[in-house]
Amino acid sequence: MQRRTVPRRASPTLVDRVVGYFSPAQGVRRQVAREMLVRAYEGASRADGWRVKRSGASPTADHAADARELRMRARSLAQNVPNIVRAVNAVLAMRVGQGIVPVWADDGLAKRWREWVPHADYDGLLDFYGLQYKAERTRDVDGAVLIRKHIQRMGSTVPLKLQLLEIDFLDVERNGVLAGGREIIRGIEYDKRGQRLAYYLFDRHPGDAGMWTLGRSGTSQRVPADEIIHFFDPERAGQQDGITRLAPIIAKVRDLHTYGDSELQRKQLESRIGVLAEMEGAGGMPPPLPDEAAGQKPGLMDLGDLAGGGIVGLPPGMSNPTFIEPKAVPGFGDYMKGGWKEVAAGYRCPYELMTGDLTEVNFSTSRMSMNQFRAEVESEQWRVTVPRLCAPIARWFLAAVDLVATVPANVAAPDWSTPRWASPNPVQDVASDLSAVKGGMQSISEVIRRRGYDPEAVFSELEGDLVQLRDRGILPLLAALWGAQNPIDLVAQMEGQGQK
Repeated sequence: MQRRTVPRRASPTLVDRVVGYFSPAQGVRRQVAREMLVRAYEGASRADGWRVKRSGASPTADHAADARELRMRARSLAQNVPNIVRAVNAVLAMRVGQGIVPVWADDGLAKRWREWVPHADYDGLLDFYGLQYKAERTRDVDGAVLIRKHIQRMGSTVPLKLQLLEIDFLDVERNGVLAGGREIIRGIEYDKRGQRLAYYLFDRHPGDAGMWTLGRSGTSQRVPADEIIHFFDPERAGQQDGITRLAPIIAKVRDLHTYGDSELQRKQLESRIGVLAEMEGAGGMPPPLPDEAAGQKPGLMDLGDLAGGGIVGLPPGMSNPTFIEPKAVPGFGDYMKGGWKEVAAGYRCPYELMTGDLTEVNFSTSRMSMNQFRAEVESEQWRVTVPRLCAPIARWFLAAVDLVATVPANVAAPDWSTPRWASPNPVQDVASDLSAVKGGMQSISEVIRRRGYDPEAVFSELEGDLVQLRDRGILPLLAALWGAQNPIDLVAQMEGQGQK
């Protein structure tokens, strides 16, 4: 028999009854108001004692309270916890890989871009795609990263340099109201419409030892906003700065490591055997009291260690020994696996990629997991990485080219080609790509770019290979093996095009 659920109603109080007796209309209004206090959603009930911290706080207030501590802890995890290191690298390998590559409609701009890529780094350590990877990694761990534009005309076809700065360079203690309705909030200057005008940056990392004694000012300097890309994921409306991607899992990872350390200590104790025994001195007298001056503790006597696997005799005066051997506690592996699955879900990374544990994986489950992961990564690529990092840099690039050459009129912004995903079934994927090309749904160049290669370089190599095969007389044979109807005509056609 199904139990009937009776809707919960607010009972009238004595005051309600008195008011209703003298003024029925007012009594009804009081009862209606009291009914509205009953929660429609059980999740909003406070009967369980749950009180949300900083209830109703703005994104800026939450960031000011927690961002720095979260950032420090996230950096520690990314430096010291193997599974977190693996997860960060796995996500970046899928999101950035060898680079998200621009596709320029103008050949001259494409050539200048290729020439600029190796020289993009202000510090001279990485190329542009290395900076892409570094910016994404810093954003994931720290929550945000700053990219500063520098124009350097010395010996470069494109006088643009990109400098990556950790978010620590931002002077978050700088706040105030300026003339003309401008204001500074946590190191960022806004106009009266809320548009960003400038960033206040230190000229040296605040964490550097001896920062204030090396000839540096120690105060932040105003940098116009058009020289800065503030790269973060604005998850909340009105969010001014980013929060580390590891925020949901920091406490859980700490708990797992604490539990793991406790288990390690217990395992070390399991390798030892303790003995409790009664001791008598010579002639049946109790042993002498411990000498506190010599560092002995009252009530305790160290009788030495037992050799592992050895057979020893009891010392004189020891009787009724009781051997104590710690027993293993079951469930450690299951708890750790469940905990790391929860951590992987919080970091938005498949558990298998985070831990390398493939014991529960088959082809179908792997494909489902990777398809979901792929959808999430591609969403982040086109929602955050391309519009907030790649597109602004492309605009900077065009402006820098315009300083040294003539940019074609009405030049279009580049499209961006994301890295190709590895597949457990490459043969099927190649067949799928060929079908898409034959059906006109995808270009050959895009297929080549998704595999991490430059289409122009591939076409040039193919052309050179065909010419060499033709000159050596091998092309007709290969054309026949490839299924050409008239391989001789194919060679004659190539020769005719070459004479033209």
